[in-house]
Amino acid sequence: MDFGMDFATWAAFAAASTALLLIPGPTVLLVVSYAMGRGWRVAAPMAVGVALGDLVAMTAAMLGVGALLAASATLFMAVKWIGAAWLAWLGLKLWRAGGATPVEARADAAPPERMLGHAFLVTVLNPKSILFFVAFAPQFVDPARAFAPQMTTLTATFVTLAFVNALGYALAGARAGRLARSPRAMRLVNRIGGGALMAAGAAMALTRRAA
Repeated sequence: MDFGMDFATWAAFAAASTALLLIPGPTVLLVVSYAMGRGWRVAAPMAVGVALGDLVAMTAAMLGVGALLAASATLFMAVKWIGAAWLAWLGLKLWRAGGATPVEARADAAPPERMLGHAFLVTVLNPKSILFFVAFAPQFVDPARAFAPQMTTLTATFVTLAFVNALGYALAGARAGRLARSPRAMRLVNRIGGGALMAAGAAMALTRRAA
């Protein structure tokens, strides 16, 4: 393989990205929470939303937005609070869904395209994602080679892995949700998922800009 970089470097990037993606974050919490309540039908839309969010975040980072976020406290704070508020709002909706079942009757039901939008916004509105890409991806770039082909390869690799990771978490969440379909179990699932999302929003709000 030589899409602008050698195989060993690409393999190291893919392995590191896989390890990092497997660590649950706000996006994974959102995907699992909705999949547990909605079932496998939301798996693909949520995974696509996550992939698109990472694509935009990584592209923006490579175009210099990441450096701007790192340099501007005001911009970082604005993006951070918007993302935190959005995550908290989604968590509150899930919390208030109670034990509603079946899926079609749930108060927080939404079409697949809206689920895709939710996943996209939660992913792209996390400023840590852009700052992460700025700090992480360049470590695998060879300055002696053309920059564009390398970044295209790295971006495509990360977005593909993000899609597969989100899809896997969604399918696992859907399977777990099928094992807990009673109103009491669904209420517990919604409360845990909603609480986790609100906690993730609070954690995002408390995130400090990198020095």
